[in-house]
Amino acid sequence: MKDRTSVSLARVVRGSRRAFCVALCAASLAACTPLRVVTHSVSRTEADVPPGRYAMDAHHWSVVFDVDHFHYSRFVMRFDRAQATLDWTAGGLETATLDAVIDATSLDTNVSALDAMVKGPQMLDVQRYPEIRFTSTHFTRTGEGRGTLTGNLTIRGVTQPVTLDVTLNGYAPNPLTKQPTLGFAATGHFNRSAFGLTSWYPAVGDEIGVRIEAEFAQPVPGQPQ
Repeated sequence: MKDRTSVSLARVVRGSRRAFCVALCAASLAACTPLRVVTHSVSRTEADVPPGRYAMDAHHWSVVFDVDHFHYSRFVMRFDRAQATLDWTAGGLETATLDAVIDATSLDTNVSALDAMVKGPQMLDVQRYPEIRFTSTHFTRTGEGRGTLTGNLTIRGVTQPVTLDVTLNGYAPNPLTKQPTLGFAATGHFNRSAFGLTSWYPAVGDEIGVRIEAEFAQPVPGQPQ
């Protein structure tokens, strides 16, 4: 019985070692990144970006709101679902247009009870207004790859102009997908009271800070849109 137990234990150990070696090899292969990834670089020159329609990469974006909480901190909220399209022309940022839709029901404060309150009738009322929308209207250049983007922001059925500071992080074909890809950073703020969102003031501040990071990709020519 002892010999059988020893044999079984030895098999388990060998199996564990084999599984560990397989996992280690897989990790090593993943670490052996192709040269095009290791040497990847981007251009911040707008003229290098091919004209066309770009869609926001579903896996590489973030939209974060923050608001003053009792003057203790800037409380952070994020959204987990959104879609956006960018129409890029030869005029670069000055003539590009953006249309973005955020799923208001995807708001996440990391506190489930607070999620329900913010999404409820006193604030976003997502049952009646499930989308937050931003449509660009004007861009003012402040430098190469930088400027202020003004657009119409719609929250809870109310539309107001909002301006964001935008930076083109860079453009290049994605080294993995080979798709023409460009990325942006944007920051700004707006007053929630302008959209009729006045609950809990002044305990919760009026000014909402906005931070956005997003990548947009264009299908490779010949591939379906």
